[in-house]
Amino acid sequence: MLILNIQMFAVPFRKVSKTRKRTRHAHNQISAPAMVKCTNCGEMIKPHMVCPHCGTYKKEQIIEVKSKASE
Repeated sequence: MLILNIQMFAVPFRKVSKTRKRTRHAHNQISAPAMVKCTNCGEMIKPHMVCPHCGTYKKEQIIEVKSKASE
């Protein structure tokens, strides 16, 4: 009896066509981030984040923002 020390790897039986490959990857596109208007100043910000322009969150002052005119 002949024993070969060969490892068997998983190899595809057929080549995956371009259409099948592209269909599988169709949902991987990049989407634009969700943006909402700040309730205080009206700037576009990410939802559930403190506004970097006025420092408010849910109409409550969280951080104090230095204005660029005063610098």
